[in-house]
Amino acid sequence: MDIVVEQSVVIEIKSVERLTAVHSAQIISYLKISGLHVGLVINFDVRNLIANGGVMRRVNNFPE
Repeated sequence: MDIVVEQSVVIEIKSVERLTAVHSAQIISYLKISGLHVGLVINFDVRNLIANGGVMRRVNNFPE
């Protein structure tokens, strides 16, 4: 985990060509371990953070 905001959001910072299923699995693992419910993977290797895979949001729906 790179950043935890207000004890509620996990943020993982990346600089990769594109976000893949590995990045999704990584943030879900961080959410399970931390017990938090919302995670963001932010990829800074894109022209626009909103489009083209710049931000991936995942939610932990697993029971504690």
